[in-house]
Amino acid sequence: MNSELIIDSTADEVQIALLEEKRLVEFNSEKKDNNFSVGDIYLGRIRKIMPGLNAAFVDIGYEKDAFLHYLDLGPQFLSLVKFMKNTGSGKQDDGLLTNFELEKDIDKGGKVSSALAANQWIPVQIAKEPISTKGPRISSDISLAGRYVVMVPFSNVVSVSQKIKSSEERNRLKRLAMSIKPKNFGLIIRTVAEGKKVAEIDKDIQDLISKWTQFYELLKTSKPPMKLLGEMDRTSTILRDMLNPGFNSIYVNDQVFMRKSEATSAALHLNRRKL
Repeated sequence: MNSELIIDSTADEVQIALLEEKRLVEFNSEKKDNNFSVGDIYLGRIRKIMPGLNAAFVDIGYEKDAFLHYLDLGPQFLSLVKFMKNTGSGKQDDGLLTNFELEKDIDKGGKVSSALAANQWIPVQIAKEPISTKGPRISSDISLAGRYVVMVPFSNVVSVSQKIKSSEERNRLKRLAMSIKPKNFGLIIRTVAEGKKVAEIDKDIQDLISKWTQFYELLKTSKPPMKLLGEMDRTSTILRDMLNPGFNSIYVNDQVFMRKSEATSAALHLNRRKL
């Protein structure tokens, strides 16, 4: 199949089109001035509890407070709060969770007022970017996305993308992941991991552990509102997640984005053409 990626960069936005056999199959647009992107992790402060909505408004530094629903706290919320407290008090002496004792999952039918309090500090992740007059939608169910896996702290569950149809390959990937994953870090094996060797997946996991360690180090000294970790912009994310040896060409009209595609496309022996 002939697959092509077109990246059109202007002063205000980046437009990305994916073509297969010259037909448009996916289109993305990203504003260049968007400072609150999906996947970014912030240290926020609870501004107001809203029992009627079973939610809270959280200050993460945006002009409008971010919205956090109880169901978006995540099942491992108590473990996240414990990790944060232990980090601040010095009880957590590194970013790994090898000796960390997980707390039980929160009650799915619980109330936000039993989990959060005004002025409480809490790490959160952008789930939906701010639009119009609304602030960002956030979650404290934190995860870190790599090329081959998504890493979920405070979990030991390993799951495999349903898009990988071969049961033999799914079982191979699950066994592989279980053998190399760090304790108390769950993994979601992505579709692009199909057929990959243990060294490639392990490298991806180690990169995510390094990112989590960076989060831990920043958490020790930061005060809200503060951005702790930034997700890659959408262009870089697409290059990370979508490119494979089946791509024929990348068309780009900007030197900055030409360089972004350099490492990935070179590794995959792709052709880049300037518009």
